[in-house]
Amino acid sequence: MTAHVVAVCRDGEHRFSKAPTPEITLLAGLGVAGDAHSGVTVQHRSRVAVDPTRPNLRQVHLIHAELFEELAGQGFPVGPGDLGENVATRGVSLLDLPRRALLRLGADAVLEVTGLRNPCRQIDAFRPGLLKAVLGKGPGGELIRKAGIMTVVRVGGVVRPGDTIRVDLPQGPHRPLERV
Repeated sequence: MTAHVVAVCRDGEHRFSKAPTPEITLLAGLGVAGDAHSGVTVQHRSRVAVDPTRPNLRQVHLIHAELFEELAGQGFPVGPGDLGENVATRGVSLLDLPRRALLRLGADAVLEVTGLRNPCRQIDAFRPGLLKAVLGKGPGGELIRKAGIMTVVRVGGVVRPGDTIRVDLPQGPHRPLERV
């Protein structure tokens, strides 16, 4: 199966969920045009409160659509945009990518992986118990965050559902993803 975009979403306001849309425009160094989290510096309210001058390493949020099926099996019906992501993907193991991997979406857009989304309590406000469902434990007891990855836009472009996704891994050694 070819890795591809399942859905694209944006919201100009700071709300938990984002509305699916036919296309999004990615702007180099900024994020999704018209999205509340677009900007050179941090845009997430909790991070702005700490230091509004920090670089925005969370310009575009991606989630693997396979997570929606996993959550539905646990009694949590969620779909594209519900968890606040900009891009829902299928066929690429987002959580296994190293930092600095490049994701090429559609004809032009290039995203650089910066880290894992750190799920917060807002998830439980959306669906009680969902926070625990998007967190897991690895074989050594380590915390696994399943709520997607964060990226920055290196090359802008228009992204639509159905667009292919190609992955370019950085030269090794690869650094595992950490929360950003």
